[in-house]
Amino acid sequence: MPRFAHLADVHLGGWKQKPLMDLNFKSFQQAIGRCIKEKVEFVLIAGDLFDSPYPPIDILKETFAEFRKLHDAKIPCFLIAGSHDFSVSGKTFLDVIEKAGFCINVTNIEERDNKIILNPTIYKGIALYGYPGKKSGLEVSDLRKVKFNDAPGMFKIFMLHTTIDKARGTLPIDAIETDILPKADYYALGHLHIDFQHENFVYPGPIFPNNFAELEDLHFGRFYLVDTDSNEPLKRIDLKIKKVEQIAVEINDAVIATDKILEEINKRDVEDKIVLLRISGKLENGKNSDVKFLKIEEHLQSKGAYFMLKNTHNLKVKEPELEIDVSASDNIEQDTIEIFSKENKSDFNSIIPQLISSLSIEKQEGETTDNFTTRLMEESKKILKF
Repeated sequence: MPRFAHLADVHLGGWKQKPLMDLNFKSFQQAIGRCIKEKVEFVLIAGDLFDSPYPPIDILKETFAEFRKLHDAKIPCFLIAGSHDFSVSGKTFLDVIEKAGFCINVTNIEERDNKIILNPTIYKGIALYGYPGKKSGLEVSDLRKVKFNDAPGMFKIFMLHTTIDKARGTLPIDAIETDILPKADYYALGHLHIDFQHENFVYPGPIFPNNFAELEDLHFGRFYLVDTDSNEPLKRIDLKIKKVEQIAVEINDAVIATDKILEEINKRDVEDKIVLLRISGKLENGKNSDVKFLKIEEHLQSKGAYFMLKNTHNLKVKEPELEIDVSASDNIEQDTIEIFSKENKSDFNSIIPQLISSLSIEKQEGETTDNFTTRLMEESKKILKF
């Protein structure tokens, strides 16, 4: 029975910040190194090797070097496209890696009688089937029509990049029902960035966290070693590249916020760590720009922090309250504009009525949405003198 590695959601090239892009690649590099060290029979990558169908050339070069290591160790790699590296045209850089002899895309599809027939890729008595992920979960409806071109007596692995019903939780998205999928001995899943197991359906989680929230929740990437002969067939391998330091500060005065944040930072050991700075609160005084994030970042660098990510999503500015007596108003809209203008002096106030009027224009009969949107924008630009 096989012993293999199950990776998913690598998202090479996904981070725009160079330090985090480097960590993402190092995490993948560490995963490949561990696969070689463990002498697995083969490696599975269940979608989203790249963050886009056409990754930057430097990412491609580095990725080729890692696949060459697997190739030289005589460890084959099987993969499918995910929702990020999938292309409607069917042409992606996964094809280039395959043509170089570094991997095999196991997606082999025939359509017959309104059914989608998956042909197996055979490797040493193992039948590997695959279906790619697509944008917006469009693969789910297709998966309800999937059947295997059977390989009797073989160990069957089904590689999928999708959401299964047992892992969806409360997410308002479509999910494939596990009980209608073709029967396999192991379901190598990708797409949901979670460490999840249901019977023989397995999501290993991402090779490296892909955003601020994932860094908060996961701290690091992971993948699975699968040994089907073991009493405990799944072994999670954690890829601990850098430690994460989470700093949450609630503020209500932007003018003194910088000192408050620096004071909290000075209580922490941030050396060589990814610092996640989450700022929340409702500003009663000052505005967001009064918080000196550049000064905070420079202070963290002086303390040896690896990198800082900030999140100000829950930092709100107090909205002006307008008191309007509706019963005494013949024109609520006009009265609101006048009161707002008195309490918030600005040259912009003079064009507010024109803007509101321009946004009230109606879509004409037979007019396309794109043309209507363009007409609306052009009218607003004239008023704003863009």
